Amino acid sequence: MLNNHLSAPLITLTMAATTTLMLACAPSEHSTQSRDNKPSEPVKTETSLTRNKQDTTARLITVDQAVSRETPHRKRTANIMPAEELSADAALPSSISYGSVTSLQDLRQPGEPLNRENYAHFDDNGIKRVAEAPVSTFSIDVDTGSYSNVRRMLNNGQLPVEDAVRVEELVNYFSYDYPTPKSSNEPFAVTTEIGTTPWNPDSHILHIGIKGFDIARASLPASNLVFLVDVSGSMKSADKLGLLKTSLKLLSKQMRSEDRISIVVYAGASGIVLEPVAGNETAKISQALDDLTAGGRTNGAAGIRSAYQLAEQAFIKDGINRVILATDGDFNVGTVNFEALKDLIEEKRKSGISLTTLGFGTGNYNDHLMEQLADAGNGNYAYIDTLNEAQKVLVDEISSTLNTIASDVKIQLEFNPAVVAEYRLIGYENRALRREDFNNDRIDAGEIGAGHTVTALYEISLVDSKRRYIDPLRYSNSDRNNPGHKKDEIALLRLRYKQPDASHSQLIERPIMTADIENNLEKTSVRFRFSAAVAGFGQLLRGGKFTQNYQLDDVLELARNARGDDTFGYRGEFISLVNLAKSLETRRIDS
Repeated sequence: MLNNHLSAPLITLTMAATTTLMLACAPSEHSTQSRDNKPSEPVKTETSLTRNKQDTTARLITVDQAVSRETPHRKRTANIMPAEELSADAALPSSISYGSVTSLQDLRQPGEPLNRENYAHFDDNGIKRVAEAPVSTFSIDVDTGSYSNVRRMLNNGQLPVEDAVRVEELVNYFSYDYPTPKSSNEPFAVTTEIGTTPWNPDSHILHIGIKGFDIARASLPASNLVFLVDVSGSMKSADKLGLLKTSLKLLSKQMRSEDRISIVVYAGASGIVLEPVAGNETAKISQALDDLTAGGRTNGAAGIRSAYQLAEQAFIKDGINRVILATDGDFNVGTVNFEALKDLIEEKRKSGISLTTLGFGTGNYNDHLMEQLADAGNGNYAYIDTLNEAQKVLVDEISSTLNTIASDVKIQLEFNPAVVAEYRLIGYENRALRREDFNNDRIDAGEIGAGHTVTALYEISLVDSKRRYIDPLRYSNSDRNNPGHKKDEIALLRLRYKQPDASHSQLIERPIMTADIENNLEKTSVRFRFSAAVAGFGQLLRGGKFTQNYQLDDVLELARNARGDDTFGYRGEFISLVNLAKSLETRRIDS
C-alpha cells in the first residue's frame, strides 16, 4: 500500500526515522536482563517496524510541494505530524535533517504571504440588441471602495485581481460639476451627454449624471452614530486597527454637542466600550479609541446585534441614525454564513438605522462581504487604505456619507430601436434589476447622500453604425424604420426615488435627443472625457473585453487633457495610478 502512494526517497526517510525511534526506545543490553540474570524475551524488531510503518503511513498528511517532480535529484521531506497537531504556529520537529534542510519549518515557509482576500466573481455586462431587449434597469450605486482598494494594490506593486475592479465604483470615486438641484423637494438634478466612445469610433457613450441636493455641514440633522469596531486578532496591524482609530477620530472631531457617539467592539464576544456621549466630548471619545487593542477571533454577527441595539436606545427622531462598521470583514465565529449576515442587516434596517461599512487591511480582506452588507443596510461602502482616504470619506464628504436625501433610487432606460441598434451598461453588474422591479416600491435599491454625484455610462451603437457586435435577426421587422417611432429620440430616461422615510416612490422622466449627439470627442465636456478615461481604465484592468485596441497610454492622454479642476488632487493621483499600472503591466508581459 505504501508504494502506491509515496516515492522511494520518502519511504526510505520514513523507515529511517522509524528505525531511529525504535532503537532509541529499545532496552539496552544490560537492561534486557532481569535481576537474576535471566535473559528477557527477544525484541521482535521486524514486526514492530512493520507496525510502525503502517502507523506512520496513516499519519503522513503532507509532503513538501515546493520540490518539483521534474527535479528528482532534490530530496523531499515528509511531515509526519498528526493532523490534529498542525497549525500555522505549530512547533515542528527540528531534529530531522535531509540534505541541506535543517528542519521541516524551513520547507514550510511560504514563498509569498498567504492571501485570503475575498471578492465576488461577476462577468461584465453583455451587449444587448435593442430590438430584443430595449429596456435596461438597475439600482443606483454610490460606493467607492473598489477604487481605493485597487489603488492599494497598485501602490503595493501588483495589478488588481479582476473581480476587485467594479468599474462604476472607479467612476463614482470622482465628483463631477453637474448642476445642483434648486430645491430639496426634488432631491437631485439629472444631466445627460452623448459623445464618441474613446475606444470605439463607431459607437457612442451615453453619460448620465445625477447631483444630489447639498446640505451644509452645520445644517445636518443631529446624528446618532455607533462605531462598531473589530478588535479581533486579525486587526492587529498598523493598516488595520491603527489606521481605524485615527480615521474614527477624524470623524468624531466633526461632531457637535447635539450629536451622539457610542462605541461597540467585537472579537470572540461583543461589548460596549463607550455609552452614548455628546459628539463634542472629543477627549472621552479619543481615549476610548486609544484603549482598544486587538486579540481573539471574530464574532461579527454578535457585534452587529449589539451595535443596532445601542443605536435603537439612542435613536434620534428625524435625525441621522447610523452604525459605522469598521473591520477587515474576516468573520470566523458565530454567524459566518454570507446570506445569513445579509438577512440580519436587512432585518435591522427596518428600524430606520442605516449601515456604513469601512474596510481596512490586506491579506484577509473580505471585499465581498463589506460591499454587500452596506447595500443591505441602506448605506455606503468605502475602503480606507490611507489617512487621506479617511479625510475624504469622513471629513470632506461627511454630508454625503452620513445624510441620505433619496432612497431606493432606480434608473431605467428604454432605447429607441429606430435610432439605437445595441447598448451595454458599463459596470453596475451586481446592481441589475428586472424590468418589473422598477415600479415595485418593495424592491430595495440604492441611496443618495447630500451632495453626492452619481454617474452611469452606456456604450451604444446607432442603427447606422458601421460595426455592430450582434447580427440582426433575419425574420424580425423591428429593425425597419417604423413611422411610429420618434426618430429624434435616442432613449427615454426614467428615475424612481423615495424621499427619506417615505414608502411610495416618485417618478422623473426625460427623453434623450439625437440632437445632443457630439461626434467630436474633443468638443465634449471635461467631465465626459474624464469619466470615460476612468471607465476605460477600469475595463482594461478587467481584461478589456470590449475596448478593442485601447491601451493605458490612450487612457493617460485622455485623462491628462480632461483633468480640469482638481482641488484635492484626486485626478492627478489617478493619472499617476494609470502610469503605475502601465509599468506593472509591462513588467508582467516581459517576465
